[in-house]
Amino acid sequence: MEITKPHAAMFASPGMGHVIPAIELGKRLAGSHGFYVTIFVLEADAASAQSQFLNSPGSDKTLVDVIGLPSPDISGLVDPSANFGTKIMAMMRETVPTLRSKIAEMQHKPTALIVDFLGLEALRLGGEFNMLTYLFIASNARFVALMVYFPTLDKDDEEEHIIKKQPLAIPGCEPVRFEDTFEIFLDPSSRMYQESVPLGLVYPTFNGIIVNTWGDMEPKTLKSLQDPNLLGRIARAPIYPIGPLCRPVDPSKTNHPVLNWLNKQPDESVLYISFGSGGSLAAKQLTELAWGLELSQQRFVWVVRPPVDGSACSEYISVNSGEIRDGTPDYLPKEFVNRTQERGLVVPSWAPQAEILAHQAVGGFLTHCGWNSILESVVSGVPMIAWPLFADQMTNATLLNEELGIAVRSKKLPSEGVILRVEIEALMRSIMVEEEGYEMRKKVKKLRDTAEKSLSCDGGSLWRVAEECQRLLEPVIKVTARDA
Repeated sequence: MEITKPHAAMFASPGMGHVIPAIELGKRLAGSHGFYVTIFVLEADAASAQSQFLNSPGSDKTLVDVIGLPSPDISGLVDPSANFGTKIMAMMRETVPTLRSKIAEMQHKPTALIVDFLGLEALRLGGEFNMLTYLFIASNARFVALMVYFPTLDKDDEEEHIIKKQPLAIPGCEPVRFEDTFEIFLDPSSRMYQESVPLGLVYPTFNGIIVNTWGDMEPKTLKSLQDPNLLGRIARAPIYPIGPLCRPVDPSKTNHPVLNWLNKQPDESVLYISFGSGGSLAAKQLTELAWGLELSQQRFVWVVRPPVDGSACSEYISVNSGEIRDGTPDYLPKEFVNRTQERGLVVPSWAPQAEILAHQAVGGFLTHCGWNSILESVVSGVPMIAWPLFADQMTNATLLNEELGIAVRSKKLPSEGVILRVEIEALMRSIMVEEEGYEMRKKVKKLRDTAEKSLSCDGGSLWRVAEECQRLLEPVIKVTARDA
């Protein structure tokens, strides 16, 4: 390894919503800024991460390395019924000693350590190995705003929001309605609250906060975070908006039955439906969604998995289910596939989402509003039906619907009760065939153009990160040159 090249180590959380952006960030640091990049991922996702990287266009495989770390046993540390986020944070925390050993074994130590926001325990390694430390937010600027501001609230303000259910006013940002608030902020007695909320106080101790967003996507929140008279006085660390980080795709070069079917459909005529890798619907809601889709008479691709009553986050639970003779899963209305097969596809469990959204036949996306899914939709110029389920998805849906005007949503949150087939039909028709959908499609395509411009301007935020790392490296280079 050349001593003159800065070296970034990244500690990524498991889950493709975290790993894919980390891979893309690593590729950009390597390709445009000459970094060596080592990405550490828990072994549960390391193989998938390596596959995503090796099969992704524009990858410089000589400069980026993906290394798996053994997944720790947390069975004695976390209750099996604990929130999924609590489990991930425990896994990341228990993996820090292994990460320390791996870094200590490197011939040339990293110049910078980039840590996923679920792995903040690794921050201390920066001081141990004289590395710059950066926090990587695979989510958005609104998430950062909430995380840094909430721990600063006094008891009265917190009770006003949590108990009296009043909107939370954040300096320079849109207020957060009670119903949009992350679950982690709602119960001060919960372990998730006690472990997560204080983490916002750690954010200012990093050399910088790297966020998967860009100026035109979140102008108001980014301005507040960067303004020392607004949220900037709390966040303190420089904010680097470097998004959108999405895996580049070319549907014409991907061989999959769904894409073959899409090739035969008219442009912008197909509604894509997916709730991400962990989202789930209750049985009654799944039935209503099927009937709404059938009533709408729209072409569709629906990635469907078995219902999970009582949980919007199935946490990757595998549920076995039989099928009836016509190919309809037995948790959908009888004969659904037969009645809709002329205009739609039901796909069990998984489909190549980024490639589907990038296909010219797709004109709308019913989404759980995970940030990764939102970015894939925006960079493909596809408007959305917002169907948030948990975590930051409620605030994301509000951003799409009220601030950006590129999504429609139901009158009530899915968490507040079953959304009936008549409303679902209306939402689908509004986005696919009515004037409202046409106007949203124009807006999202304009936003897509700003994303492309943001990515083509290869200066800005990442250049500033690269320059900081290079400055830290300069004394090492001088010593090496003198000794030579």
